[in-house]
Amino acid sequence: MRVLIVDDDPATRDVLVRGLQEELFCVEAVPDCGSAEQSATAGNFDAILLDVMLPDHDGFAVCRRLRIRGIDTPIMMLTGRHALADRVRGLDAGADDYLAKPFAFEELLARLRALTRRGRTRQLAAVLSYGPIELDQHQRIVTVNSLALILTATEFRLLEYLLRRAEGLVTRQELAEHVWGAEVPPESNVIDVYISYLRRKLGPAGSLLRTVRGAGYTITAAG
Repeated sequence: MRVLIVDDDPATRDVLVRGLQEELFCVEAVPDCGSAEQSATAGNFDAILLDVMLPDHDGFAVCRRLRIRGIDTPIMMLTGRHALADRVRGLDAGADDYLAKPFAFEELLARLRALTRRGRTRQLAAVLSYGPIELDQHQRIVTVNSLALILTATEFRLLEYLLRRAEGLVTRQELAEHVWGAEVPPESNVIDVYISYLRRKLGPAGSLLRTVRGAGYTITAAG
């Protein structure tokens, strides 16, 4: 799952990024409202963690503008404001949840998973499957013919994204953005290496993961 973090405090951003990456989320972090709106509009995120106190605007305004623009990604607002009026204001602005600082990371993680499970139009079925392959997005378990596989965090994100787009073409650009958070350029052989790793770990089911020469990759049983 892809999560956008919007917080101007470098220490908080670092904690959130490292913690979510350890839980196998693909994370993008930005420090201000302008970057947040640009990323949220351009990216296909499963959830947004949005701080209320930002340098250029407040998070309430950002949330409201995203909803006006038709961005329906689930939003959890993070803030040091504990007053009931502030929580109500956040929810009225279009937020789906509101968590006051300081918070336990375990609570944030539980709320985030609940938020994405009930996400509006995101494709968030608990289990993605194609042929003998099953991937449980919440338990973070992958099986082939009911046998569990051991995947790295990157391999898991790669398979998750390919399964969401099963039988459709997934371009190298899309993989670079959604699996590596654009840290890897589309032409990098890192993508090819991880495709090879994943095919090998899938065993006989690896034949379902096909290269579309000059275009990208697809998971399909079609000949």
